[in-house]
This record gives sequence, structure tokens and C-alpha cells, in this order.
Amino acid sequence: MLSSKSCEIFNIPFFQFAQLKKYCPEEIPRIKADYKTHWEIWKNLHLELHRQLGQPFSEPHIERWCNGWQVRAHFFAYYKYEFNKNSAAIISVILNRRRLQVSLDWHCYRADRSQINVHQYNQWWDNLDRKRFADFEIWNGSESEYADFRQVNAFSENEFVLKDADDFWCIGRNLEKDDLDKTDIVEFIYQTIRELLPLYEKCHQ
Repeated sequence: MLSSKSCEIFNIPFFQFAQLKKYCPEEIPRIKADYKTHWEIWKNLHLELHRQLGQPFSEPHIERWCNGWQVRAHFFAYYKYEFNKNSAAIISVILNRRRLQVSLDWHCYRADRSQINVHQYNQWWDNLDRKRFADFEIWNGSESEYADFRQVNAFSENEFVLKDADDFWCIGRNLEKDDLDKTDIVEFIYQTIRELLPLYEKCHQ
């Protein structure tokens, strides 16, 4: 199962194989083995989540642990409805060296091919039920995934300002590294996704 040890695999000096080969070649076999082991756990977790979520979700996109020239700085997967496959609005799941994050997110790299635009995506904020989502966190898409985020109940209406036409906000839950060992991870992700669905659906109205 996913644990705090899964976060620790990202605490490495370099991510590019060229740098690893140059500065610490003896570490490469261990790094590869650690990544493969924990990525298999990651992949199986998402296959189980997909089974539990059922229709109308399409199969999750599960990014691989390396892309040929570097290992990842985090593990990334995302979920969409089958009929929103061409949308850049996603429910994103990220595991990095600090924490596990589940959020409604805008997939910038797919924006030019998206069935909706970022303005439609940002509709999730309109008339947000601040009581229902009080303990969820909000952060700007330009913020670091390692930053400290604030909860909805600490966020004033006038702070939700878009800097430009491409700007967007995310909302979700974050589970810090040390809490992974005492949490049912599949249940945590499943429940967070279910709770985010009304906002995900609002993006596509």
C-alpha cells in the first residue's frame, strides 16, 4: 500500500538520467528499483479506484514513472468522465515528496484541444457551497505543488482573482506524508473524488 516511504523515493539529487550517470551512477539501480516498486503500487491503486468508481468514468490516465530521459519528480494520474474525454478539466491525483493531493485541476497541456475553455472550468467557484467544502483547500494553478495551501473557510471572496485569461484555481484535499501511514488511501481518494464531482460537472455545464 502507498505509504510515507512512497514519498521518500522522490528525495533524490537529480531526476535526469544524464545527471545521475555523471554524478551518482552507483545510485541508478537502487533509484530505478524503488521507482518501479512504488509505481506498481500506484498503478494498482488506481486500477482499484477505477473499479470502485465505475461509470461514467473512463479509464484513468496513469503517467509512467519515467519518460526515457528522466524519472518523475512525482507520480501523476487523472480521472475524467467518458463523455468529457476531450476536456482539460480533470480530477488530478499527485504523489510527491511532501504529500498526496487529490484535486479538481485544469490540464494546461491539453487546453488547446479541450472541449471547454478555462473560463468554463473556473465556473466551479460560482456560488460555491462554502459550508460543504469548508475543509477543502484552494490554490492557484501557478503555485508550487509543495506550497502551503489554505482551506475554503479561510479564503475570502475577493481573494479569488484571476490574473489573466489563462489563470485558474484548484480545489481539493491534501494528505501530508506522515498521515499516509494511518489512512486508508483508496478510501481517501475515492471519497475526495466523489465529493469533487459536483464541481467537475459544473465545469461542463
